[in-house]
Amino acid sequence: MQRWNGWGDESIVYALGAEALAFLGERLGPGTAIADASFEDACAQVPASRLAPHPLIDTTPAARVRHALGQSLPDWFKLRHGRIGAVPDGVAFPDSGLQVRQLLDYARQACVAVIAHGGGTSVAGHLTVAPGPRPVLSINLTHLCALGHLDGEALLATFGAGVYGPDLEAQLRAQGYTLGHYPQSFEYSTLGGWIATRSSGQQSLRYGRIEQLFAGGVVETPAGTLTIPTFPASAAGIDLREMVLGSEGRIGIVTQATVRISPLPPYEAFHAVFFAAWEEAQAAVRALAQAKLPLSLLRLSNGAETQTMLTLAVHKKLVGLLERYLSLRGCGEGKCMLMVGVSGEEKPARAALRGALALARRHKGVHVGRHMGEKWKQGRFRNVYLRNGAWEHGYVIDTVETAVDWPRVAPMMAALEQAGRTALAAHGEQVHAYTHLSHLYPQGASVYTTYVYRLAPTFEENMARWRTLKDAAGAAIVANGGTISHQHGVGTDHAPWLMAEKGELGIAAMRALLRQMDPQGMMNPGKLLPDAGGPS
Repeated sequence: MQRWNGWGDESIVYALGAEALAFLGERLGPGTAIADASFEDACAQVPASRLAPHPLIDTTPAARVRHALGQSLPDWFKLRHGRIGAVPDGVAFPDSGLQVRQLLDYARQACVAVIAHGGGTSVAGHLTVAPGPRPVLSINLTHLCALGHLDGEALLATFGAGVYGPDLEAQLRAQGYTLGHYPQSFEYSTLGGWIATRSSGQQSLRYGRIEQLFAGGVVETPAGTLTIPTFPASAAGIDLREMVLGSEGRIGIVTQATVRISPLPPYEAFHAVFFAAWEEAQAAVRALAQAKLPLSLLRLSNGAETQTMLTLAVHKKLVGLLERYLSLRGCGEGKCMLMVGVSGEEKPARAALRGALALARRHKGVHVGRHMGEKWKQGRFRNVYLRNGAWEHGYVIDTVETAVDWPRVAPMMAALEQAGRTALAAHGEQVHAYTHLSHLYPQGASVYTTYVYRLAPTFEENMARWRTLKDAAGAAIVANGGTISHQHGVGTDHAPWLMAEKGELGIAAMRALLRQMDPQGMMNPGKLLPDAGGPS
């Protein structure tokens, strides 16, 4: 069963060994765990629903608590400390697009705010219920999960937008196809959520980000039903898909999505390459991205992340042998690890891998084979459980991500890591910060930084530390010319910095679109664009 106050399946435990705890203790000091609030205590805080009885709406406290928040660090603090705050007045589980339409009509007539809910994996505050006099309805889309149609000639598949990642892939793989979209939240996120937040998967280098995969669909808006047909390409004015992508539930609810699929790759491999220092590693991945080799994955960890990953690795004997080998090849302290992946027909995939490894060698890369790459693949959706394990020992983990052009990549990485250290120093705390480039482009790269620091004993202090860190990181992103979000969306957490990226005219245009689709301002109010004195 999915945890109510943490990540993933409650039966999966990410245990931190003695070496990992010593590593954190040396850098941050000893962590002190706090007692989590119980689910029963959380439910006991839930007030009576303000919604009239409706056959599709569940108003029990348990359902409402489970739909009140997502997976951002402030969400965790609220859940773990039992300070949940406002919750939806009810949760609906529609079985069809028609029922979604009926629920939106009901909400419009009853002046009810609506929050679309999928897997609940948001890390940017998309699901937070704003307190106020207007009742709030959460509409859970996960019953809309079937594969409706598959066109093998056009390579298109139509799904209910509430389908979870593993279920989507299972339905496609049964017929010999894949979508190939693997965000780290893959196991618990949904197709509709990927579209609404402009998700990027770990193998987007081959398959494309969600905007390349989303071909068309159906969106139920307060103003009516928006149907987007599929075309291989079109020059007929503004692309309606772009109004939906990244809209974060503000214009309506995606109920059905048609996506561009690929035949299952008969061959797939992931290899690891090490570099002695960041400068050589960044030069290599930039050359690889600009060579446009048909790779499926490039993921580069800086020295701090590489050290952290090797310390946390389970197979200590193998890591020790690897460390000695790399030291002999000139990769000691500060070494950086690159994952290279290929997917497709075996002969061209192997040729692409040979080309990538040859280019890496020209930049002094040390290829260590396939073993570490396969271990990464096996654990790529498990690593996020580290957040649970760290919390149990009194440490918290948060992340920020952006994207910049190549000349700004190294300065952005340094600025984000320093911003975290400076921010928490104001609270008398240290931060262990590390970074990887999760997605590579000819123009630049995403920069994904992780912060680990100690848990405070009180809710207020934990929120204050997070706010200081988030403000510092957001300011660093803007100052260094980055987007406020490469793959997690805006929600409430990133909204303060959106104006710096879009400008006044851009924000005004977005508000106009929201008013057209949602005249009453009932859809996910306060997210993406802060509300400005009424419906936006």
